[in-house]
Amino acid sequence: MARRKKIYEGKAKILYEGPEPGTIVQYFKDDATAFNAEKKDVIDGKGVLNNRLSEFFMNGLAQIGVPTHFIRRLNMREQLVRSCEIVPLEVIVRNYAAGSMSKRLGIAEGTQLPRPIVEYCYKDDALGDPLVTEEHIAAFGWASQQDMEDILSLALRVNDFMSGVMLAVGIRLVDFKIEIGRVYDGDYQRLIIADEISPDSCRLWDIETGQKLDKDVFRRDLGNLTDAYSEVARRLGVLPKSNVTKPTLIN
Repeated sequence: MARRKKIYEGKAKILYEGPEPGTIVQYFKDDATAFNAEKKDVIDGKGVLNNRLSEFFMNGLAQIGVPTHFIRRLNMREQLVRSCEIVPLEVIVRNYAAGSMSKRLGIAEGTQLPRPIVEYCYKDDALGDPLVTEEHIAAFGWASQQDMEDILSLALRVNDFMSGVMLAVGIRLVDFKIEIGRVYDGDYQRLIIADEISPDSCRLWDIETGQKLDKDVFRRDLGNLTDAYSEVARRLGVLPKSNVTKPTLIN
């Protein structure tokens, strides 16, 4: 499709104004970053895989009644999404201890948690997206009490769906993060899943071997990131194996 006015460029995506009012074109880049962008690289085909995988998960959520911003995929790197007001929080759901939780609390990576734990980080790259409590969220007006109840409900529904989908293909959903958007229908506000759901935003481990199939491959120099994401896509049937190695851009 014809390139439109750029609205925003982040670490992994570019947002352009959409073809209709209230829409945005979300373009997935091949850029990979870690440690608040201290580590950077360009990974051939990463954007294509994340576009297709996020489409798969967003469509699956819609089928079980979880509202998302996703409208349709436009091509191999772009999708049309509904414009929304992003709540300035990263919502993290943890099923097993890993990453920053293991470091903060001294819990061995891979330890199953007694129940899913939901954490919140304030979205601010300059501050390193600090962990915040519901008290901070309420005090600074980032979300209302009703919003927080709805966000918690959405996060746990996404967790149930994602855990089941991954378990069926032999992958453990260790943790993931989502972003939440506000949309308005007249005076009525509702919350929806926004941004993306992909191996960039999840920790995914092979159940049998413990092999990491997510961005930790890049963070920890554990191998080829495209191969890891391609394996997730192959197991889910998102792309045939022959098409997921170094995909090319189709406009």
